[in-house]
Amino acid sequence: MHSVPTEVSAPPALDPSALAVWLRAQDLDVRGTLRLIRLGDGRSNLTYTVEDEAGQRWVARRPPLGELLASAHDVAREGYVLAALQPTAVPVPEILGLCEDERVASAPVLVMTMVDGATVQEPSDRADLDASIRHEIGRSAAAGLAAVHDVDVAAVELDGLSSHAPYAPRQLRRWSRQWEQSRLRALPALERLTGWLQGNLPVQRETRLLHGDYHLGNLLVDRSSGRLTAVLDWELSTLGDPLADVGSMLGYWPEPDASDAVLPDRRTMAELYARASGHDLADLTYWYVLGLWKIAIIAEGIRRRAGAASPLTAEFVETTVERAHAAISTGI
Repeated sequence: MHSVPTEVSAPPALDPSALAVWLRAQDLDVRGTLRLIRLGDGRSNLTYTVEDEAGQRWVARRPPLGELLASAHDVAREGYVLAALQPTAVPVPEILGLCEDERVASAPVLVMTMVDGATVQEPSDRADLDASIRHEIGRSAAAGLAAVHDVDVAAVELDGLSSHAPYAPRQLRRWSRQWEQSRLRALPALERLTGWLQGNLPVQRETRLLHGDYHLGNLLVDRSSGRLTAVLDWELSTLGDPLADVGSMLGYWPEPDASDAVLPDRRTMAELYARASGHDLADLTYWYVLGLWKIAIIAEGIRRRAGAASPLTAEFVETTVERAHAAISTGI
């Protein structure tokens, strides 16, 4: 499955009856009425298991409810990328179609196959796993990211996905705009971080497919082996420097502590990626700092959209910015 169910109810975001009609129009043998089960915490696109009375299951994704920033949560673009990746070595679900019927939802809905696997984002998800399996999760995640960066974008017709111009300046422009649109207060420490990033731009040596949001919450693994079974949530995918994905992954990656079941640490993950991809990691500190900067801006956007119901706090944003400033001196 895609994740652990967190709600068992028919949500207002999708109409089960209308969705059943649409699925049958795609030549799917839907039996009886549909049951929708919310997956994940809903910080990005809303994701549901769709189950019929015969036990057949699919997955549906749509943008979150409420006001959205321009270009955010584009499930049609995500579906385009997933369809292009079907013949590659990157493990992804099969796309069944994009539903744009307003009777189903007020926004487009991407429907795909269900993939066996589980997320291991939370310490409780990893507590009962053997050390060898936890190491394999890290190795398989690093190898999966290397596989993303190994995709021949021209061969799968993704070379027009985005600009081929240097990636860091594009990211700084985009996410600076996002910050201005989503921030809830002044944060001088983030502004200083923006200045450092603008003043230390690395030379881009290659342009590759990027996932754009590669972290444990967007990966499914086989808990019995640690093998990666699917890479999910491609809404931020683009073209750019592959180290940008590595830096972002490391920004999200949990560091081991006494309360957590140990995964490979950040430096080990960087080494595993380098071994799988053959890429030079000389500029990785810059991309790690940029990754943390983006995480802070994304978190502020979640706080703005969710209000008092936000799972993230002002302190989380500020602590993330502090981590980025520390990394300028200490590295990963």
